[in-house]
Amino acid sequence: MPNLSDNPKILLATGNRAKQETLRWLLERLPLSPMAPSDLGLSPDVDETGDTHEEIARRKAADWSQAAQMLVISSDGGLVIPALGPNWESRYTHRFAGPAAADADRSHRLLELMQPYQGQQRAASWLEAVAIADRGEVLASWELTGGTGTISTEPGPPGDLPGFWVFSLWYFEKFGKLYNRLSQAEKESLDDHWAQLKALVQNFFSSGQS
Repeated sequence: MPNLSDNPKILLATGNRAKQETLRWLLERLPLSPMAPSDLGLSPDVDETGDTHEEIARRKAADWSQAAQMLVISSDGGLVIPALGPNWESRYTHRFAGPAAADADRSHRLLELMQPYQGQQRAASWLEAVAIADRGEVLASWELTGGTGTISTEPGPPGDLPGFWVFSLWYFEKFGKLYNRLSQAEKESLDDHWAQLKALVQNFFSSGQS
C-alpha cells in the first residue's frame, strides 16, 4: 500500500457525483488526495457484473486502478426488499426500471411494485460494498447491511445530491424522516452502513501505516 506520508492521490472510482462525495467522506481526514475521474480525463470500460455487491465493487476497483495505474476506492450497493422476492434484486436497484430511466421513473415504478404491501411488509434495508485497489490489485473489500426502514407510500423531496434516488422513498419511523433527511448522528444511531464502512476504511489506511 502507498505510504500515506506522501499524501498519495486516490481515485474516486465512479462518474456519479453523489457517490464521489460519499467516497470522499469515507476518506475524510486521511492524508490522501481524492481525485474524480474527470480530473484525470478517465472513462474506462468497467465490468459491473458479479454475484454479490462485494464482487462487483472489487471488479470496479481492479478495473479502475488498472486503467489509472493508481490507488482507487469504489463501491456498489442496493436496496434489499424481502417482500418482493424474485421480483427485486438489490444488484439492479439503479437500473431495474431500465438503463435510461430517470430517478422519477424509478421511484414511480418501485411504488407500483410496493402497492400490495402494507406496514412491515414494506421493510427495506441497504446493502453496500466498498473495495480498495492499487494498479489492478484489490487490497481490501467489505460488504455490510445497514439499518432497516420501510418504503414510503409516496416519494419525498429529493436529497441535496442526485444519484441516490431511492433514499427519497426509504422511511425511518423512529425519526419520522426519509433517509435523505436524516442527520449524520441519526444515521449512525441506526447502525448505518456508510458509518460502518467509514470506520473500516479509516482503520485500513491508518493500520497500514503503523
